[in-house]
Amino acid sequence: MRTNMDFSPFYRSSIGFDRIFDLLEKSSSPQADNWPPYDIVKVGEDTYRIALAVAGFAEDELSITHEPNLLVINGSKTENGEVLYLHHGLAMRTFDRRFELADHVSVIGAKLEHGLLIIDLKKEIPEEMKPRRIAINADADKKSASKRIEGNVAA
Repeated sequence: MRTNMDFSPFYRSSIGFDRIFDLLEKSSSPQADNWPPYDIVKVGEDTYRIALAVAGFAEDELSITHEPNLLVINGSKTENGEVLYLHHGLAMRTFDRRFELADHVSVIGAKLEHGLLIIDLKKEIPEEMKPRRIAINADADKKSASKRIEGNVAA
């Protein structure tokens, strides 16, 4: 059984972590709707795949929206009033599935095959945010110091 945690002590001593606390609060509340079933797979070091079971849905009945840090997948089945079901066991109801994405995760592509909606994702960190090695050049400091001393002596 999950309980709601109080994150207010963290808000007093941290800045800029609001999104993380919001994610923790959302994850602690139970999900009411687990439909459609899905898998999240780590394909490579920085690549991921989401596969949703959407059997019975056509491409024009599905929509994928990539917002900042959020992937929203909607499915809406068009009603056909002419069909008279003797037994209606297929769950082809409207759905709205949301996935929180980390910073710099983008959607590479999506395809619908064999009743699965497959969405490929990649985490691409910009070059300026990647760690880089700084070379230590001790000779440069000695040369600049010696030039200053020579300059003072000549004057």
